[in-house]
Amino acid sequence: MEKGNKNIILDFEKPIVELERKLEELRAVADELGIHSEIAALEEKLQKLQQDIYQRLTRWQRVQIARHPLRPTTLDYLENCFEDFIELHGDRCYGDDPAIVGGFARFEGTPVVVVGHQKGKDTKSNLYRNFGMPHPEGYRKAYRLFQLAEKFRKPIITFLDTPGAYPGIEAEERGQAEAIARNLFLMAQLRVPIIVIVIGEGASGGAIGIGVGDRLLMLENAWYSVIAPESCSSILWRSWDYKEQAAEALRLTAADLLELGVIDAIIPEPLGGAHRNPEAMFATMRSVLREELNRFRQYDPETLVNQRRQKYYQMGVWQEVPREEDSST
Repeated sequence: MEKGNKNIILDFEKPIVELERKLEELRAVADELGIHSEIAALEEKLQKLQQDIYQRLTRWQRVQIARHPLRPTTLDYLENCFEDFIELHGDRCYGDDPAIVGGFARFEGTPVVVVGHQKGKDTKSNLYRNFGMPHPEGYRKAYRLFQLAEKFRKPIITFLDTPGAYPGIEAEERGQAEAIARNLFLMAQLRVPIIVIVIGEGASGGAIGIGVGDRLLMLENAWYSVIAPESCSSILWRSWDYKEQAAEALRLTAADLLELGVIDAIIPEPLGGAHRNPEAMFATMRSVLREELNRFRQYDPETLVNQRRQKYYQMGVWQEVPREEDSST
């Protein structure tokens, strides 16, 4: 994993961190002072405090965890859950976009194509990765990888983690909306299995540009929405100060989206978030990927495409109003 700042503490985590520091100090002198029973009592108190805080997180607090700089990224999962990853670069049209990474890999011997958003872990790497906000060439690189997966009949796995597609004028000039739309059109008709996993942030078209699939999963503390809470707040209240209320109204957590039928399953995280125990998160991810790929061991391409389309047709509610007859005829 890329080097990052390990001292970042979220506001609601401060009581936990203070108790952890106190425990560290006591452990250093435990033998000298003979206070092992006191330490055991504090450890029990710490565990109860952690469970109490992390099991009652608000939607905004989950957004904060999803944005933690040390949260595992696409490249972290590629390094720890896959073998023989070969990264492919460029869209054969304009250039390469480090905000989206992808290529061929093996998962427990099974060849797959993996594509995902990529953030940095510090200022330098975030600038290089454009904070995980892809340009059109990023989506066109993904498009090329999806075509290769179709050509060689390999399952596709995508990891979503972006605050949104890059909104700059140069991205619009190079066809940002068209690049995303072409991906949606292509992914809707690919004849290979597509597994989509939201590992952090899933904002707007920037996420769905590589997010149409047969199975849509979310990590426990990820979020997925048409708009980020801050942007929603600025539109509705003309201020970013109401981002917490916006997060509540958007219902953007994994639990919300499972209830609404948007996603298929929630992937549990270690207590406190994936960044607190990456190795446990990688083990869980390997187990989930194994189960999901086994689901598609025997599949019929025509049935696969039809079921994928039906999956998205069923999202949302609409009503067709009969057309009124023209009284003059």
